[in-house]
Amino acid sequence: MSVVVVGTLDTKGEEIGFARDVLQAQGVDVHVVDVGVLGEPELEPDTPARAVAEAAGTTLEQLRADADRGTAVEAMGEGAAAVAERLHEQGVLDGVLGLGGSGNTSIATAAMRALPVGVPKLMVSTMASGDTEPYVGARDVMMLYSVADIEGLNQLSRRVIANAALAMVGMVSNEPDVEVEQRPTVGITMFGVTTPCVQAARERLEELGYETIVFHATGTGGRAMESLIEEGVIDGVLDVTTTEWADELVGGVLGAGPDRLEAAGERGIPQVVSTGALDMVNFGPLDSVPAEFEGRQFHVHNPQVTLMRTTPEENAELGEIIATKLDAAAGPTALVLPLGGVSLLDVEGEEFHDPEADAALFDALRANLGGDVELIEHDADINDEAFAELLVETLDRYMREAGRGP
Repeated sequence: MSVVVVGTLDTKGEEIGFARDVLQAQGVDVHVVDVGVLGEPELEPDTPARAVAEAAGTTLEQLRADADRGTAVEAMGEGAAAVAERLHEQGVLDGVLGLGGSGNTSIATAAMRALPVGVPKLMVSTMASGDTEPYVGARDVMMLYSVADIEGLNQLSRRVIANAALAMVGMVSNEPDVEVEQRPTVGITMFGVTTPCVQAARERLEELGYETIVFHATGTGGRAMESLIEEGVIDGVLDVTTTEWADELVGGVLGAGPDRLEAAGERGIPQVVSTGALDMVNFGPLDSVPAEFEGRQFHVHNPQVTLMRTTPEENAELGEIIATKLDAAAGPTALVLPLGGVSLLDVEGEEFHDPEADAALFDALRANLGGDVELIEHDADINDEAFAELLVETLDRYMREAGRGP
């Protein structure tokens, strides 16, 4: 077993050397990647900083001459990612361990995010107790707070670094002794306001012989699903909850990026898509909502989450965007519309019930959808059990016709 340790050897050589020694004492091979730019390494790396810079299309001399820390960190992150991918392809990377402050956390986690889900990734960082989304992204990166700065070895830093190294040893040296049945895997998107639909659909799909992976449509959830589709982990998609596009368009906090709704189409795998929670845009606490949205309709979901109702104009644009994305799909694709409401809050008697806004969404989808996408409409709301059954029946039909069913 081999662990790749990523660190700036010009400033953290002693600490990285200690982590290497702990790993080696447990019988694990270690490959040290130096990503330091400013000075000479304090210990001999297996992959020098010069090679990392070259993997990013630049040189160590150029980065030093530029004297721009931001540019250097970005370049070494790109290079570290390329090096990690190469080592993994060569079979000499079973896990990645990083340790450092904000700079090496950015660099080492870039390398981690370049690797498939399932490869052990552990970052000991001074940044692990704050906002970790920029470092973790949509990958299974584990972050361990260093408590004190990683500057020299002492009784605290030795214990924290040793714990991280021993955790990595455990991950790369053991396989879970659990027999797992291989079944076709379906990715499903869910939000709190589409939970009844997803729960019913998931249970029915599993009865039919599928394995399901549910993604919380919080931006990172959508990106994670798209990434796993690209990797071939997911065989079919039940995209119940496309709400992330509302945030992407309007400016909420849970956008998944402009590539959302593209991976399944590009791979040509069966996908059944609906309009779950497109009645809302997400923000943090009520007092964090930008002033430009003053006067809009809000629902305080909890003290940390505020929902804003989408307008007919926004819904019309969302319909056009989603139809365009689905039209580009190379595989079997269906769009299923819940005419009775797109979320728990969008049914008659609830706060976001707005027939005009829903009609704008549905009309735009109908007007812009091409003939290769199957359009199915149902009078029920999205959380009606009959609607969930319709979603499952459609996807199961596509999966079996494509030879991907159980």
